[in-house]
Amino acid sequence: MNTLVKKVCLSAAIIGIGASSVQPALADTRHPSMNDNKILNIAHRGGSGYAPEHTIPSYEMGEEMGGDYIELDLQMTKDGELIAMHDETLDRTTDGTGLVKDYTLKEIKALDAGSWFNDMYPEKAKSEYDGLKVQTLEEIIQHFGKDKHYYIETKSPEVYPGMEEKLLEILDEYNLTRQNGPSSKVIIQSFSEASLQKIHDMNEDIPLVQLIDYKTDATITNTQLDHYEEYAVGLGMSFKKIDEEYVDKVRAHDLLIHPYTVLEKEDMRRLIEWGVTGMFTNYPDRLQEVLKEMKKK
Repeated sequence: MNTLVKKVCLSAAIIGIGASSVQPALADTRHPSMNDNKILNIAHRGGSGYAPEHTIPSYEMGEEMGGDYIELDLQMTKDGELIAMHDETLDRTTDGTGLVKDYTLKEIKALDAGSWFNDMYPEKAKSEYDGLKVQTLEEIIQHFGKDKHYYIETKSPEVYPGMEEKLLEILDEYNLTRQNGPSSKVIIQSFSEASLQKIHDMNEDIPLVQLIDYKTDATITNTQLDHYEEYAVGLGMSFKKIDEEYVDKVRAHDLLIHPYTVLEKEDMRRLIEWGVTGMFTNYPDRLQEVLKEMKKK
C-alpha cells in the first residue's frame, strides 16, 4: 500500500467512518461483513491490567475503558460446560489445581478466581476481587446482553470434543450468529485451523480469525494468505513478530490484522501507523487515549 493511500485509510480508521466511505482493497464478498475502517480496541481478557482476567469486573472495566469487544478464552468442563479461562489448568487463576476437563462446573464454581490477582498485584488489589467466581460463556452473555460484541477464542479444541457445536448452540440461542451490518457481534479466533474450519462449515456468517504462533520473525506467503482468505476474515499474531511489510501484505489480501498483546502506547502508535485494523490490550484505556491523540493530528 503506498504512503498516500495508507494515510487516507489511517485517518478513516481513527475517525471510525463507515466502510462505504473508504473501500478496502480487493473486497471479498465471501466473507461476513466487517468494517476494516475502524481500529478495534479489543479488551484482552477484559481490562485484565486492572482486574482479575475473565471475571465480570474485568469485562466491565474493559467496556468502561473503551473496549469494542469483550475478549474471552474458552475451556470446557467435565460435564460439557463452556467457561471463560485462558489456561487448560486451574492453578494460575484460581485456588484449585489440575485440568479444567477433570472437574464439573459445580466443582469449578466453588473455586476463588480473584484472590490470586490481589496477591500478585497488591498495588491494584481490591477486596471485592476476593472470592470472584469463574464465569460460563452463557453467564457472560446474560450479564452483558445481546447488544455487546464478543471476541471468542476456542482454546485447545482438540482436548474438548464438541466444543464448537456447544459454542454455536449458545450463540444461536442468543441470536448472535447472524451477520450484523458493518461489523459483527461475534468474532471467533483460534490457533487451531481445524476448529475454525469446523465452525466455518457449520455457519459461514461468523467472522473467523486465524491465530498464528511465530517462533521467529513473522513471514507469510501469498499462497498462505490465499488459503486463509478461504475461511477467515483476519489474522492474529504477536505484535513483537511483525513489521510494516508484513502488515501491508496481509492488508493487500483484504484480511484484517489484530496483533496481541500490546501494552505500551509507543507500540500502539507504531502498529496503527503500520495499518493494523485492531489490537488486543490489557489496557484498553491506553489504546483509547492513543486513538484520540492520533485523531487530533
